[in-house]
Amino acid sequence: MRSLAAPLALCLLLSPALAQEAPPDESGDVEDGFSLLGEGMNLLLRGLIDEMEPAMRDMGDAMAELQPALRDLLAQVDDLRNYQAPERLPNGDILIRRKPDAPPLPAPPPKAAPEAPAIDL
Repeated sequence: MRSLAAPLALCLLLSPALAQEAPPDESGDVEDGFSLLGEGMNLLLRGLIDEMEPAMRDMGDAMAELQPALRDLLAQVDDLRNYQAPERLPNGDILIRRKPDAPPLPAPPPKAAPEAPAIDL
């Protein structure tokens, strides 16, 4: 029994020393991997932005052209809460009825008459 105690004590004394060895420095590899991943994502997003820029510009131009018509439509519609849910008819038409208890629509603004061209006499 005494012969087993000495090697066992020696192993127990050496085991904390082995456990306290510094692990190999892997943090540098992880940081390099994250930086490469960040650069890859940056390049991917820049590519997507470059591809989408012309389409976004075209959409902005189209919205600028539609803006007067949308303002006119919103002035005619008033508040959407004053309307019932849309109803589809058998022929495919869609009706959106105004609720019976909704306030009356405001009078439309008078349209300016187009100017007649001047005639030189």
